[in-house]
Amino acid sequence: MSTPNPQRTEFDPIALGDREATLLVKSILIPRPIAWVGTVDDGGTANLAPHSFFTMVSEAPPIVMFSSTTRKDTLTNVEATGQFTVSLVSRPQFEAANQTSAPYASGVSEFEAAGIAPEPSAAVVPPRVADSPAVLECVLESIIPVGGNFMVLGRVVHVAVDTDTLSTDARGRALPLADRLDPLTRLGRNEWGTLGEVLAIDRPTVG
Repeated sequence: MSTPNPQRTEFDPIALGDREATLLVKSILIPRPIAWVGTVDDGGTANLAPHSFFTMVSEAPPIVMFSSTTRKDTLTNVEATGQFTVSLVSRPQFEAANQTSAPYASGVSEFEAAGIAPEPSAAVVPPRVADSPAVLECVLESIIPVGGNFMVLGRVVHVAVDTDTLSTDARGRALPLADRLDPLTRLGRNEWGTLGEVLAIDRPTVG
């Protein structure tokens, strides 16, 4: 076995402590897609918050996951209603999405506070972001505590995509093009990322 690369700096998460270790890991796990999660509370007030611990976890049925850091309004609302929306954050929503991460008091609608126009969803009660190029409407599958976080799993029951982002592929499927969606991502520190160069390659075959 070869010796460790002397050009690396080694870190011990225990010595760093949870907060510093998490900041380090988040600066490495980049780029991270952003779930702009819309919910409603039991009084009908709409909540909107960005979550960068977000991905797809199942194909059949399609299930997505976002993680809530500690217990926040988004989590409380999903527990109460069993529904949420995920609006894609594109470049034009950069400042608005960041504003919705501010620590507003419970009962304050981030849609109103940040001046973001909502629109009705097709299959769930929580609204979606009107200017977002793509939205997933979800019903709750389960909530799993993980460390100090809560992993929220939602089954996608409806998808809405801006028509001008769609292109028909060789098999006749209408799918959005990445550059037309123009998504933003989270990086480390206070950094966000844009799409950048897109590479395409077919999967290899064996034999």
